[in-house]
Amino acid sequence: MAEGLAAVRSALMRKNLNVDANEWRNSVALTGHVSSWEQYMEAGYAAAGKGYEAVVNDLTVEGVVPFKPSMPEPQNPIDPDTYFDAVVIGGGVIGSAIARELTRWDITVALLEKENDLAMQTSSRNDGMVHPPFAVTPGSKKAHYNQRGNKMFAQTARELGVSLEWPGMLMLFSNPWQRAFLPAIWQRIKQNEVCGVEFWNRQRVFKMEPNITADQHGGVFLPDSGIVSPYQLTVAFGENAVQNGATVLLNTVVTGFQMEHNRITHVCTNRGLIQAGVVINAAGVWSDVVAGYANDRFFTIHGRKGTAAILDRKVGHTQRTILSQPRFASHSHTKGGGLVPTIDGNLLLGPTAVEVPEREDYSTNASALEFVFDHHLKLNKSLKRSDIITYFSGVRACTFEEDFVIKTSDYVANLVHAAGIQSPGLASSPAIAQDVALLAVKALAAVAGRAIQPNAAFDPCRKAPPDLRGMSLEERAALIRRNPSYGRIICRCECISEGEILNTIHSLVPVQSLDGIKRRARAGMGRCQGGFCTPLLLEIMAREQQINIAEICKSGGHSEIALQPTKNAAVDCASEGAGSAALALSAANNSRRQEDYNAG
Repeated sequence: MAEGLAAVRSALMRKNLNVDANEWRNSVALTGHVSSWEQYMEAGYAAAGKGYEAVVNDLTVEGVVPFKPSMPEPQNPIDPDTYFDAVVIGGGVIGSAIARELTRWDITVALLEKENDLAMQTSSRNDGMVHPPFAVTPGSKKAHYNQRGNKMFAQTARELGVSLEWPGMLMLFSNPWQRAFLPAIWQRIKQNEVCGVEFWNRQRVFKMEPNITADQHGGVFLPDSGIVSPYQLTVAFGENAVQNGATVLLNTVVTGFQMEHNRITHVCTNRGLIQAGVVINAAGVWSDVVAGYANDRFFTIHGRKGTAAILDRKVGHTQRTILSQPRFASHSHTKGGGLVPTIDGNLLLGPTAVEVPEREDYSTNASALEFVFDHHLKLNKSLKRSDIITYFSGVRACTFEEDFVIKTSDYVANLVHAAGIQSPGLASSPAIAQDVALLAVKALAAVAGRAIQPNAAFDPCRKAPPDLRGMSLEERAALIRRNPSYGRIICRCECISEGEILNTIHSLVPVQSLDGIKRRARAGMGRCQGGFCTPLLLEIMAREQQINIAEICKSGGHSEIALQPTKNAAVDCASEGAGSAALALSAANNSRRQEDYNAG
């Protein structure tokens, strides 16, 4: 591959980057020192696309200290004799979907997540859009899995009991001359097999979206654009996996591997060793680090941070479709963001896209928000800044090739990679999980020397809790008669009942924090952002989990809400008297709730 190495070195010289480039297995590795993060990124992209499988960027950067994953508090140790046929590392949407797919086979499956809940990083920090396969590069793995995954989504959502809608997306032209891109757009549509696409003139756009900006000159409508709650989808994948026999181990950080010859024998964690037949690397922004534990780091992940804002549900009715106004001539590595309706009736503004060295930097800043306001808020002229109720940031896991890494390791017999999964990873997740599970089963059969049989008892349908939003008043009344906890409203902004909160606390993957309840039941998602319901949620969690209120965290780690009681009254819900009465009432409610749950 001498020509490829020469091309890489030449590209680096043209950028005036004094770094070394050498071949490492099927990849090209960059070493040396640069003065800024911008130069680090510039070098990585200069080396990409030169005939190598991937770029390993080992450049050190002036002033940038290598960032390490956050670590949970010490946990109960794992029995050293613990063995699983398949160990999935990473409890995001990809890892959770893979764990579910693996339970289709008669094997033992474990899903390891370093946080205290599933979907706590990238999978809860995105716009929840099920992308059509339009923006992806034709012939790429992104295009392949986006096409398949988009078509699989409707069935997947039905099986998991997750809400899914297809509002479609309008890509707007901001200038009349942008219509010159139509031939290229139609070619991309044909190459990526995007269905049902239409060109809408200015008048038709206004008819569909009366509140749209006057600064539009028609656009392209893509009907296969959907919306889903990304964190509720991830939890649903995980719960269905547990329902089919998988084990979810939270607060479990992978710190290395023990290996013999060319295979992993044990997964090293903060809780001890786990014996593994096959290991699936779905560790998101840390997937290259996990690959390195097995001496198989043939790619590099860099973080791409996106900041987005959420608007009050009261303005959700002002828009029907997903709106975007992309810069068609741009060479950016992002689709540009927009104004996206959410499955829960809000509007989401953004996100931005900024390359960052920190892989878990979820901070927000004024400049990112100003960018979102200036570029996207104006798409809907009825919206105001005062409609924004909160904002957040997420970090996408990107490779310099800007493509997914889906493969069995070339050098480790029982390691499968599902890495570099950025947008459209959510839309691609059902298809990625399907293929990765097959790769893992094949690798397991080879190293174990036995045939792997299907799981005859596999049930793809998750036993979802009652969805009050989808019920008629009569159905709600009947449910409340069976279990009065569904009639006690805890979150006034979102009209969330105690019964729905109890369902999250006692689910197959139980919540361990206030934010866990927020993601799953939406208590605290409204205009007041938990200002009124937080005390009630603390009481319910303490009662149901029989712990002290001061032990409850907002999001994990040392994020306790309460420090100590301000009065002499006991706060330990395991105490006698009122605490015992509350627990007795909870037990009765739990029994009724379980009956409702079993009845579907």
